[in-house]
Amino acid sequence: MIDTDKFEEKLDRLIELCQQLKSENQALREREADLVGERGQLLEKNEMARQKIETMINRLRNVAAD
Repeated sequence: MIDTDKFEEKLDRLIELCQQLKSENQALREREADLVGERGQLLEKNEMARQKIETMINRLRNVAAD
């Protein structure tokens, strides 16, 4: 009986650990999705800023050429 009790205890701990890992994995997947979305937004903002700066530089060149 003692071996069976130890086995059941270990099995219970293993099940608990699996549930904890599943929960953590889900949280990490959600965080990753959030970060991927945030990265996309930052890349878009960066591109818009680059285009604005490029436009300003071209305007300055045109003013200097006149």
